[in-house]
Amino acid sequence: MLPVTLDDVRNAARTIDGSIEKTPTIPAPALSSLLGCTLFLKPENLQRTGSFKERGALNVLSTLDADRRARGVIAMSAGNHAQGVAYHASRLGIPSTIVMPAFTPFTKVARTESFGARVELFGESLSEAQGHAERLAEEQGLTLVHPYDDPAIVAGQGTIALEMLAAVPDLDAILVPIGGGGLIGGIATVAKALNSGIRIVGVQAAGYPAMRDAVAGRAGSYSGGTIAEGIAVKEPGRLTRQLVEALVDEIVVVDEPTLERAVHALATVQKLVAEGAGAAGLAAILADPGRWEGRRIGLPISGGNIDPRILSSVLLRGLVRDGQLVRLRVRIEDVPGALGKLAAIIGRCGGNIVEVYHQRLVFEVSVKRIDVDVMVETRDRGHVDRIIAALEAGGFPSMVASAVG
Repeated sequence: MLPVTLDDVRNAARTIDGSIEKTPTIPAPALSSLLGCTLFLKPENLQRTGSFKERGALNVLSTLDADRRARGVIAMSAGNHAQGVAYHASRLGIPSTIVMPAFTPFTKVARTESFGARVELFGESLSEAQGHAERLAEEQGLTLVHPYDDPAIVAGQGTIALEMLAAVPDLDAILVPIGGGGLIGGIATVAKALNSGIRIVGVQAAGYPAMRDAVAGRAGSYSGGTIAEGIAVKEPGRLTRQLVEALVDEIVVVDEPTLERAVHALATVQKLVAEGAGAAGLAAILADPGRWEGRRIGLPISGGNIDPRILSSVLLRGLVRDGQLVRLRVRIEDVPGALGKLAAIIGRCGGNIVEVYHQRLVFEVSVKRIDVDVMVETRDRGHVDRIIAALEAGGFPSMVASAVG
């Protein structure tokens, strides 16, 4: 028998009802038309702390008796789980301690503290922080709220599928981000019980396919930066692995450029802000759109807690990728009026100059000429080609210098 059942999830739904946002399941017609399938999004970024993690955290906290509530809880997390535990523990009057790795950005620490938790920074890795949390739990009699390897956590996360399938019962597939496995374990438990024919596909970041390897019986080494920090888990749960092995049809891996494209598409096409992990399901479709053509697909957008600087970079890089922001290197005579003529040609072609930089100290160029780097807003790659052709015709040798930055 599996460690979590449909009844467990239904009980969790009753437990958290009224204290968790029942996020809508929304059609995404613009994205659907681009990708040739019918998409339905479940925006968990609308939760109070910006992530689905609240569901499981509240379900665990609600099961505690008076003695354990009085002693308090402890959790290890560098992000969304920390905030979910802190917020609902504070709301329920339960003291909470969150252990975060020493490298955790200050903004995440401050946000977790703002929800009422006491934060301890410890260790240079998530595993070191987890070990410290387990020691404190033992020493101080605190209840450890694990981020994923707990039946009550999994049942809480599974309430997403109850709501999604109540809204759209005839989905062909649900694509789910996988880190430790709590989210996909809960969703698969519900989906397979309600519709055995539905396909459940897990999605992992290329640098962290730990669950895929564990299910395949392989050991792996996982490291490196990823925009999908929320699923950058090196060791999946034992309990969640059972559920994945039994209920998940397939696990696919997506690379960083595709995760970036997914975040960009959600922001620009759907007008929805998602963190990298939250966009992983869409990334799997972007990586192989032909496979999903004509299908009805559910995508849990698991969270929206993306660093504004990262989001800004993703959006700018998307403009570069789509040919809407380009840096041109133009060679001009170093005489009065040359730069004005250059700007006039770009303007007549409908380009908007954002920035100009003179390259005067370039040894390969005559002292009477200069290279000018011009950052230009354009409509698309074809528009860029037309601007370059007009510059060449006007006597200004030009080329695309590089991506912006």
